[in-house]
Amino acid sequence: MNSHPSFKDRYHIGKSMKNFLMGYFTEYETPKLVSIHSAKYAGLLRIIQIIILIYSTIYLLIYEKGYQKQSTTITSSVTLKVKGIGYVLTSENQTMIIDGAGYFTEYETPKLVLIHSATYAGLLRVIQIIILMYSILYLLIYEKGYQKQSTAITSSVTLKVKGIGYVHLSENKTLIIDGADYIIPPSENNAIFIKTNFVQTDQTQSKCAENIKLEEAICKSDSDCFNKSSIPSMNGRWTGRCLLSSKTNVVTGTTNAIKRPTGLCEYAGWCPPEDDLTSTMLVQDVRNFTIFIKNFIEFPAFNVKHQNMVDNLKKPCIFHPKHYKDCPIFSMDFIMNEVEKNISERNLMLLHGGVIRIKIDWNCNLDRNIKLCKPQYSFARLDVPFYEKPFSRGFNFRYASHWKHNQRHVRILTKAYGLRLIIAVSGKAGKFHFITLTFNIGSLIGLFGLATFVCDVILLNLSKRASLYRNYVFEIVHLRTRINSTLNVSKKYVPRNDDQYSNSNSSSEAELPYQTPTNTPTSPVKTVTIGEVTVINLDE
Repeated sequence: MNSHPSFKDRYHIGKSMKNFLMGYFTEYETPKLVSIHSAKYAGLLRIIQIIILIYSTIYLLIYEKGYQKQSTTITSSVTLKVKGIGYVLTSENQTMIIDGAGYFTEYETPKLVLIHSATYAGLLRVIQIIILMYSILYLLIYEKGYQKQSTAITSSVTLKVKGIGYVHLSENKTLIIDGADYIIPPSENNAIFIKTNFVQTDQTQSKCAENIKLEEAICKSDSDCFNKSSIPSMNGRWTGRCLLSSKTNVVTGTTNAIKRPTGLCEYAGWCPPEDDLTSTMLVQDVRNFTIFIKNFIEFPAFNVKHQNMVDNLKKPCIFHPKHYKDCPIFSMDFIMNEVEKNISERNLMLLHGGVIRIKIDWNCNLDRNIKLCKPQYSFARLDVPFYEKPFSRGFNFRYASHWKHNQRHVRILTKAYGLRLIIAVSGKAGKFHFITLTFNIGSLIGLFGLATFVCDVILLNLSKRASLYRNYVFEIVHLRTRINSTLNVSKKYVPRNDDQYSNSNSSSEAELPYQTPTNTPTSPVKTVTIGEVTVINLDE
């Protein structure tokens, strides 16, 4: 009578739930490797693997920089300055282990091996439960893996600044300025400039001495001015004359002690030259200015539009991170405190200018009401701090106002220092999508193979019966060996399962001795072979 267990008995078909659960937690399946000896197929496999390896290493990892986390989001501020003097003539003047030649003549293909071990089966189920919880709680729920998400956002930003500033002038006078004076230019795309300090120079078209800060303009004779080439920092066209003072050294401001005085080259252009060291005018009360940020957004992938102004907003209001998070009006004092904690740096920013980034980040769950989606504001300083002594500090530019007076060209040249605020808008929106959910579930199912992999590593390398386990997991097949020779070898070294079960009285499993070259049993183990599934009982 054959005591060989049937497929139905082995897999508890038709039995109680108790037996099913006992089998579920005391055994698990793992792939069995079958080594195929065939130079043709192994060569084909290795060629494909080499092509994939070269493609992955050279293109994906090196060329495409697959080892880097990349982002195309950038906040930028560009300042352009042009120097030079022009004139117009008018009517007035992955590690591979290569196993030698066998690497190119054989390859492995999986075969199932059923492992009977409560220890390893329990470990497998614990890992699977951990993966299941991670997949459901984190990937699907927290990361919203059931949604189709899009980061494509269309945005429009409008900025308005309100506040009154003043400047102390000479003779105890005060100059009052408002938004029309300190917002230059009146409108920009996603940016605004607030003038906090400035230098004004009244100029006319004439001839005068060069700026004393220009070293190339220092001269002792006319030849020093005539032979020098064009200099980008010059304030006009040099006439070739050296303006000397017989009594005073023009450079040091001291009385000449030598016979040969020092002077400055003369130029023709807008006179006098600008002096930005002694005539600056700092705008007071800038910290009390307020800036209103109006932001309209659209997610084209979902055809959804929204704005950062809520319906029940109270007027007037000032943004506060705890009390008024929905208010889109910010004080300059709050913004400067957020971007720079050092009070000295804040004062220098007002004096020499700076660049500030205001980021508006949207994260909308479109499965809920769109009105519940509110932006997050963050602030950062983009220019280099002054304590690092940058090559070009702060932020400034020049502009001029022109008119004619008594047939003479007159202008006011203004060098403006201030805070340039750049608005960066980013966003992400997600909405339930069945196909996306299906794809993510399929990807998560693939993670369950990690549990079997971990158990296999432990059995193959850390368990006491690792060598025994290897004999059942790895099998060598010689495709060029004759069938009769293969059968003879099998009869000689592998006892038939039918003979084993015929010698057994009550057990549904038979003992198969693990044989040494002298056919001496050394490590018995109970096994059952069912079709293409090999069963190993490691607990006995």
